[in-house]
Amino acid sequence: MMHSAPTLPGIDVLWPLCLEIASRRRSRQAPPAADAGAPIAWNAARGFALQGLWDDQALELFELLKPLLDQPRAGTPWAIGQLGQSLDGCVATHGGDSNYVNGPEMLVHLHRLRALCDAVIVGAGTAAIDNPQLTTRRVPGPHPVRVLLDPALRLPATLRVFCDRQAPTLLACDAARTPEAARRVGADQVLGVPGLLRPDGSADLHALQAALQQRGLGVLFVEGGGVTVSRFIAQGCLDRLHLSIAPVIIGAGRPGLQLPRSAAMRDCLRPPGRLFRMGADVLWDLDLRAARSAD
Repeated sequence: MMHSAPTLPGIDVLWPLCLEIASRRRSRQAPPAADAGAPIAWNAARGFALQGLWDDQALELFELLKPLLDQPRAGTPWAIGQLGQSLDGCVATHGGDSNYVNGPEMLVHLHRLRALCDAVIVGAGTAAIDNPQLTTRRVPGPHPVRVLLDPALRLPATLRVFCDRQAPTLLACDAARTPEAARRVGADQVLGVPGLLRPDGSADLHALQAALQQRGLGVLFVEGGGVTVSRFIAQGCLDRLHLSIAPVIIGAGRPGLQLPRSAAMRDCLRPPGRLFRMGADVLWDLDLRAARSAD
């Protein structure tokens, strides 16, 4: 009689373990003690590692998420960014339509990143155009704190994130605008950041990260848009970038990354990267912290 091979544990088993790791980090609990029979083991030098046999999809997902899972329970802020773009480097059409540049697999990945991070950040431009929910409705897991970066108070109070009460929400503005912001969306939804608005009108992202860290929000997911992700990179505030490329050509659309020009190729940022398939899309996992350390 032929016996079929046993089914290996997959993503349905792995994902709750990832959520548990994130939950322990948020509550500042130590990683679980090493156990020979545990499905995931922690090592202070190497971080988390899977033990035993797993199916290929679970192994790939764990390798993609491991840099996030390994983040310390306290200390300096850590941020991961995401940008979905076309083959010609656009994140939306000229008119701002970005639904959907990437396929359903990438949308699930976005919701997983939200569930594992303490807070999700979007800029005022993206919030105004997309009116996003920023929840984890496509995967099991807690909603992150939703942070809308709006130093000069451009956003209307009618956006869904200010009204739906599905998850904690913070309108991040310059501290000088705190009273006005509180009148718009309620004091409980305002994060007034001293020095957030710089003289040139841009946001001081180090100040934002420090203010969020004081609230216990140390692992951040910068979801968009292209301008906000680019500014996090330019100010050295982004540790990792998930850059997904879809097999579509938009034409004269809105560009993704917009960084200062490099005078020569030798001056260009060359982050170490790993490649993952997400359905029809290709995802680059780029280690920006390692690239800055090498300069």
